[in-house]
Amino acid sequence: MKHVVILGSTGSIGESALAVCRALPDRIQVVGLAASRQWEQVLAQAREFGVRTIALSDPAAVMACRAVAPAGITVLAGDAGVCELAALPGADLVLCAVVGMAGLKPVLAAAGAGKHVALATKEVLVTAGEYVTRLCREKNVKLLPVDSEHSAIIQCMNGRYGAASLQVDLQVPVSWPVGSHIRRLWLTASGGPFSRRPDVDFDHVTVEEALNHPRWDMGPKVTIDSATMMNKGLEVMEAHWLFGVPVDRIGVVLHPQSIVHSMVEFQDGVLLGQMSRPDMRFAIQYAMTYPDHIEGGLPVTDPCAMGALTFSEPDFRRFPCLELAREAARRGGTMPAVLNAANEVAVGRFLDRKIRFSDIWRCVERVMNCHQVVSHPGLDAVLQADAWSREKAGRED
Repeated sequence: MKHVVILGSTGSIGESALAVCRALPDRIQVVGLAASRQWEQVLAQAREFGVRTIALSDPAAVMACRAVAPAGITVLAGDAGVCELAALPGADLVLCAVVGMAGLKPVLAAAGAGKHVALATKEVLVTAGEYVTRLCREKNVKLLPVDSEHSAIIQCMNGRYGAASLQVDLQVPVSWPVGSHIRRLWLTASGGPFSRRPDVDFDHVTVEEALNHPRWDMGPKVTIDSATMMNKGLEVMEAHWLFGVPVDRIGVVLHPQSIVHSMVEFQDGVLLGQMSRPDMRFAIQYAMTYPDHIEGGLPVTDPCAMGALTFSEPDFRRFPCLELAREAARRGGTMPAVLNAANEVAVGRFLDRKIRFSDIWRCVERVMNCHQVVSHPGLDAVLQADAWSREKAGRED
């Protein structure tokens, strides 16, 4: 039995995680839930799963929830309350599905308390990968990716192709023995709603068009990142920290069917890929039951029903966010945090209909060009770079 805390339980990943827990009551017990302001939803979840401790980051939501919460349910308040929940005594695993940089401090709190972390918030490693992975090593904490792409890579490596030493133990995230066996990692990308529409004028894309993802059901920020392909650039940086593989050995390939979730290319030229239906519950369940594949009521992947599977190279000219992310990774230091923060601000402004779709990457590039990189930053430097970038990205110039 694993005792699990879910941060971001009311979002799409959080709801999928609870569906996994619901299907595996003999394997997983939910002991903590956190959300931002959806207090009625998180309280209903707590009642269903018998959770006694919840956290809400929004002060108004805390007050409303405390006024009606039944006896026996503790409501923790604010960002400090979310971090307290992440370090909850008795928890084995903390699943972080908090959007954006808000996930960083709770992940650090969980790892610092010796809790294993299932990570859906890619920005945590993008912005502070060096700091986070060092803490995980020091605390002997497993860092289990919930992104389907990185989950697929682990599963391919655990196939033990070539040598038994490829078994991924997840104890030391950046020291997995991949260097001498792996030539390249390939992250697949659906391409979002626009990769196969060369006629689209990005200056006139509407919010509704950008949110109309053809394969995945995700929150608005992640969906827009998929439409710009920034999400794949962030995943390249995440893979770099998870697997200790240089950025130039991590490729991206368009695969609109979203059946092959990633591939590992070995030194002899063999490719191993992991295949399943485009459903986040597969990666979530694997993180929660690692290293076992068990029956959890997930949809069967029927090879005879797949149809044709296609792969192609992304167009870096149409989707400049991919190259911006690679450039941020190459420059390192505080630059990934700057890229991430500028992107978060720009995506938010686009969703608020204040800027054009194409202004998202123009804003990110403008802010990056103004930044002086701090190498090997500590946590304070990362947070300062994040704050500076948000302020710069919010300007009209």
